[in-house]
Amino acid sequence: MKRALIIDDEPLARMVVLEYLQQYPQIAMMQECGDGFEGVKAIMHYQPDLIFLDVQMPKINGFEMLELIEQPPAVIFTTAFDEYAIKAFEAHAVDYLLKPFSRERFNKAIDKYLVQATTAPAQQQQTEQLLNAVTQTAVAQERVVVKTGTKVKIIPVQDILYLAADDDYVSIHTAEGSFLKNKTMGFFEQTLDARHFVRVHRSYILKISEITRIDPYEKDAHLAILKSGAKIPVSKTGYVKLKQVLGI
Repeated sequence: MKRALIIDDEPLARMVVLEYLQQYPQIAMMQECGDGFEGVKAIMHYQPDLIFLDVQMPKINGFEMLELIEQPPAVIFTTAFDEYAIKAFEAHAVDYLLKPFSRERFNKAIDKYLVQATTAPAQQQQTEQLLNAVTQTAVAQERVVVKTGTKVKIIPVQDILYLAADDDYVSIHTAEGSFLKNKTMGFFEQTLDARHFVRVHRSYILKISEITRIDPYEKDAHLAILKSGAKIPVSKTGYVKLKQVLGI
């Protein structure tokens, strides 16, 4: 028996999926979720094999929700979202259903999932590849969504002071504290607005407006002193980038 969840803010859309799914007794619907916050909790609780996921939802969107899941399940998108992500869906999602979708199209997606269901690790990798592909085509992000225990926190980008590599995570530092995100420094270097953030070291990205001065350090290295008092190492390459950004 495969366990499934529906995560969609539209009651009618959830009802359609439930109706169509009745002819698949091998798939048990564990819960309906009206937003990404509920979705994260339900995924942690039920550890589903499959989720039916909308992209455009209030609070946090479908992609942001998936980023919070360490071992994401297989995903069938049920969405009216038909812009840049379609290519990523085609390459990496189990399938995507553009609303409104017919029973025939739904059946095709389920049959495709059931054929692939014997390779769960491959499906997890597929979902992770989808997130990476979406990131590569996304515009500069305006917020970062993190999980702290069982809670979900939204950090506006303007609240970020700097970011630091922390093993397999990135530590996001704000005036409120630091928060871990399961992403790479390369991800943030690519998605944060280059007019406001600069990677000054392989392990650090700074918010430019937070820098108060740059002091010489050993050899060709420097230290960036932030308004908060934090001292951030600046590599030789990072110093060149900083000078370009600051016009010095």
